[in-house]
Amino acid sequence: METLLKAPQSLIEHLMESLHRANKDEFLFPDEIPRSEATSSVLFPLSEHCHDGQSGGEPCIVFNKRSARVRQAGDLCFPGGRISTPLDSYASRLVTLPFSPLGRWPHWDHWRRHRRPEAQRLALLLATALRESFEEMRLIPFAVRFLGPMPSQSLAMFGRLLYPMVVWIRQKFFLPNWEVEKVVHIPLRSFLTRDHYACYRVHFQTRGRNGLREKVQDFHCFRHFGDNEKEVLWGVTYRMVMVFLEIIFRFRAPEISSLPVVHGVLDERYLNGSVAS
Repeated sequence: METLLKAPQSLIEHLMESLHRANKDEFLFPDEIPRSEATSSVLFPLSEHCHDGQSGGEPCIVFNKRSARVRQAGDLCFPGGRISTPLDSYASRLVTLPFSPLGRWPHWDHWRRHRRPEAQRLALLLATALRESFEEMRLIPFAVRFLGPMPSQSLAMFGRLLYPMVVWIRQKFFLPNWEVEKVVHIPLRSFLTRDHYACYRVHFQTRGRNGLREKVQDFHCFRHFGDNEKEVLWGVTYRMVMVFLEIIFRFRAPEISSLPVVHGVLDERYLNGSVAS
């Protein structure tokens, strides 16, 4: 593990092969993906350019922090969103050309020959995630290296099904739009350190017949402490990261009962998306 973290090219090869082994016998992309309103695609970006002042050039995972103008404000997330047709349908053909992200992916020929219907949906989802990433943070689409897809994750609170696309990026600087407060780089090494994990005790209110009622629920979370940064990663994005860590490093977070407790509060604006722009 330590050798991989110090050798980006070896890490990239390990990532591609690990994702391929995990996916080769799985049916990842059902027929209804292009038509479903629940479908969203997200980019899962990795980079060797960490900006926390302590990590130098070591590998990191890149997140967006949601701005106060969108629901789930303040959460760390991956760039992405719903499919836009016919724009993404057209772009899905471009991402399969030679020297494009899928065209350069070593396993694309296998998918194209043996998993053709799924390959078309994979191209559509990748095109969607790349377009959304350009809109949200000005990530240059054709400068990414595609490493592989991951299993979908459900965001039940908002009725969404998220499809993560793992990529390696070399871009150092970004220009976030109004949806993004800032871009956050977290060293991959930190996710393999158990001391960074905690129990996130969330306090929120629900409406019932007798008015508002307070509820409390515990979630696994990851805490990041960088230069002038203190972030909590939880929810569906946390779950995607944990699936990734298990596939790549066979790493699992400690049992939640053994973790320190940190508190969070979700108000109605967070839950219903009524944040004023």
